[in-house]
Amino acid sequence: MLELLQRCHGNYLLCEDKLEIPLQDFADCRHKYSGSVFLLASGPSAGAFPVSCYANYPFIAMNGSIARFVDEKIKPLFYICSDPSFPAARPDLAIMGCEHASHIAMALECFEEIYSHDKSVLMGKSLYLLERVNRYYNKQSVSDRRFAWSIRNNAELISNFSLLRKRPNRIGFSKNMHHGYFCARTIVYIALQLVYTLGFRKVFITGMDLSGNIGRFYEDKGKGLPTSLDDEFDKIICPSFQLVAKKIICDDFSVFNLSASSRLPDSMIPKITLKQLDCLLAQK
Repeated sequence: MLELLQRCHGNYLLCEDKLEIPLQDFADCRHKYSGSVFLLASGPSAGAFPVSCYANYPFIAMNGSIARFVDEKIKPLFYICSDPSFPAARPDLAIMGCEHASHIAMALECFEEIYSHDKSVLMGKSLYLLERVNRYYNKQSVSDRRFAWSIRNNAELISNFSLLRKRPNRIGFSKNMHHGYFCARTIVYIALQLVYTLGFRKVFITGMDLSGNIGRFYEDKGKGLPTSLDDEFDKIICPSFQLVAKKIICDDFSVFNLSASSRLPDSMIPKITLKQLDCLLAQK
């Protein structure tokens, strides 16, 4: 069993034998990096992406996409996991992510699930705690509407606000993960907020197919984990990326989709080919 231990000089994961595992703070790595970065999601298109051709660039792995990096003998910069149902169902892949990535960012419940399967894999690792905005482990949350109103002038937490409808108040983007992340029901959206925080300004996403009925590249046909992508696409996924297109993407921050079959409209996140990718990477 793991618990979150909070002190004035930092947070720790407290093990059942009273051993303390220190947690890093996103504030300490903010703007530490620059240039281009790849986000590898788990859609079928990620299985065909030539990861080894771009091994000199930093990658963010998430959930089962870590399998590609292990196969290619590439060390991702971060491995992230926010849903404890994934390590519960696929502890082999979650543990693999902790073993192979330089840094690990997870929800507390994910750390707990992994610890229940392997009590040593988190030791000595660079660990970051994923917390949703307005859902912090040590603070009282308020209504989504009240929270959206409270951050209306916050340059680091960008959000929609509505007095008439509840759902728009749940949609936003965090430019500083020290303050938490906005959940858009797809982990690639968390990864996008992470790389913005880290300082990357040209982002290439592969495997972001966003179709629940086609499975994931690492799963056997007919044996995939349940997904809510189809239910959530119109409600929150698409509106969240719409906010990114309108309020986040600019001359200083660009995002490109390498999945030609992605459900996300090209008008939100432009789809590019590998040839176009190489041209963009060649630009200074």
